[in-house]
Amino acid sequence: MATGESSGMALLIRPILLACLIALGSCSQRSAPPPTAEPPPPPKNAVEAGLSRVRSPAAIGAEAIGAEAAKRAGEAFAISCPTLVRRPDTSGLTRPEDWKPACDRASAIAAGGGDARWTDFFRENFELVKVGDGKAFVTGYFEPQIAGSRVQGPGYEVPIYAKPDDLVETDPATAAARDMIKRGRLENGVMVPYYERAEVEDGALAGRGLEIAWAADPIDFFFLQIQGSGRLKLPDGSIMRIGYASQNGREYTGIGKLMKDRGLLEPGQTSMQGIVSWLRAHPEEGRAIMRENKSYVFFRELTGPGPLGGLGHPVTPRGSVATDPRFVPLGAPVLLHLDRTEANGLWIAQDTGGAIKGSNRFDTFWGAGEEAARIAGGMVGRGTALILLPKGTVARLHAPTQR
Repeated sequence: MATGESSGMALLIRPILLACLIALGSCSQRSAPPPTAEPPPPPKNAVEAGLSRVRSPAAIGAEAIGAEAAKRAGEAFAISCPTLVRRPDTSGLTRPEDWKPACDRASAIAAGGGDARWTDFFRENFELVKVGDGKAFVTGYFEPQIAGSRVQGPGYEVPIYAKPDDLVETDPATAAARDMIKRGRLENGVMVPYYERAEVEDGALAGRGLEIAWAADPIDFFFLQIQGSGRLKLPDGSIMRIGYASQNGREYTGIGKLMKDRGLLEPGQTSMQGIVSWLRAHPEEGRAIMRENKSYVFFRELTGPGPLGGLGHPVTPRGSVATDPRFVPLGAPVLLHLDRTEANGLWIAQDTGGAIKGSNRFDTFWGAGEEAARIAGGMVGRGTALILLPKGTVARLHAPTQR
């Protein structure tokens, strides 16, 4: 797979600040030191990060991704199409109408039933680009199953809350323009940050009737919040599925990095399984560390297919990936070539996540069950990411620079 071959045609170039130190006046020891150059601000979207076209259409061939993987990705892409053709793209790369030809073709293939020509579909309808340097960092997530109950009772004491009615969500563009917080609550008419994890756990939302269920174990529920959706195995053996409803607006903090930086985890213990083992062995310290992640997720019960991704459609095990929509259009195919071979191949950007920030940050979805938990919990991959955009998109983006 020729993922490293680039045409060298830079379409959009990230601004770079050059610091020039100019010696003026005398060499007096009392003269002020030259100012230190400010680092360039991080890019806000794919346009600022920069885009380059990759001339390697064979990389989307069956020999590179496999017919089964292409079919799985193609069907996931078709699921996203009803939203893809009408939703604005915050990355700045595509317009809804750019996707219509590919979506029409995908719908026709999906309706044909059993048609295995998905590799041809991707090769014929898309072109490959790199956003920024294309150097991918990839993790994994899954749909966990934990013990829970619809009612509070002995052994089920951890509340699972619905979205509170006093959680105010500001339009992201408005919040950025006015330097406002995106989510919070009104206090005397002023927007203030919403309750953080410790405050919620200490009862800030108790007594308001927001509990949709109760979990048996606080550590299990903490990691279900990180995954964003999951299954509750109820006392009678039935399953209740819950999905992301909202979040308190506080910044996500990965406790694995905190624990590693503090020397709490031994080498080889930095997987999700290793972190959980440490938390269980050190309950008081573990509770304090979990509270350092101030982010808190609210849920709703899911009664249809799921779990649901950022586009509002069900995500596909081993086919959907969470991305930062500022850099990768939601619904776009993503081709990964990593040092973790199980994650190599074609994925569809169908989800987002509080920890998924940056132009080449990806979180692969592995489904439910023990194998999914094992792969996702230990997934740390690095390599190259290529984005598939509808044919003609690159020429349209490049056209203004030719004037």
